Amino acid sequence: MSARGLAVVALAATLLTGCAPSVDPIERLGRKAVTYGAKGTRSGAGSAVPVVKRISTSDKVVFLTYDDGAEKDPRFVELVRQQRLPVSMFLTDSVVGPGYGHFARLQSVGASIQNHTLDHAALRGLPYAGQRAEICGQQDKLKSRFGIRPRLFRPPYGTYDTTTLRAAADCGVEAVVLWRASMGDEGLTYGTGERRLLPGDIVSVASMGTSGMTLVERTERVLEEVRGAGLRVGRLEDYV
Repeated sequence: MSARGLAVVALAATLLTGCAPSVDPIERLGRKAVTYGAKGTRSGAGSAVPVVKRISTSDKVVFLTYDDGAEKDPRFVELVRQQRLPVSMFLTDSVVGPGYGHFARLQSVGASIQNHTLDHAALRGLPYAGQRAEICGQQDKLKSRFGIRPRLFRPPYGTYDTTTLRAAADCGVEAVVLWRASMGDEGLTYGTGERRLLPGDIVSVASMGTSGMTLVERTERVLEEVRGAGLRVGRLEDYV
């Protein structure tokens, strides 16, 4: 599809996230661009950096992801440790602030640390230099804090354009990760497809809510849904 065509379909339906509404990537880049085969086999990726919304796998797994880093509850660290949850944390530097130590503890009990930009800027439409600064800048921050350069990147609000994919590739990102389901105060909501959890689903768990429900409570609630569907939590990085 041409760049002009990509821009037109980018106005498609939105999907609720933990931080704001996002444009549905299936409508933007086509269904093949957002499906990964099990254990890293790409399926029809349309760019140097594929956009992943769910994993095509027969394994009975779903993947829990968290954005921003706003809620730094030590009870969440203990939950991840006790249940050995392979969660993926997409961190924003301006939100995490001085709280990187909390995420170092999460990393030590099995969480992975991934990129969510320096300042949580909406990237779509920004010039290349600005997008690259947001993505590469956080790559550098996380490398200095955790000793690793993230492989995965989630754009704030789930919005992006072809410039984002080019900048992400130039920053060493291997995949842009979105989600099919999100967990907020109202429970699980879905952007496309069946209104239930399916093997390979990527779930975005809201980092903060408005009802007083804590991050631990939101996670426990989604775990009940996962188990009720006969699924378990998998490590996203093993599949992407």
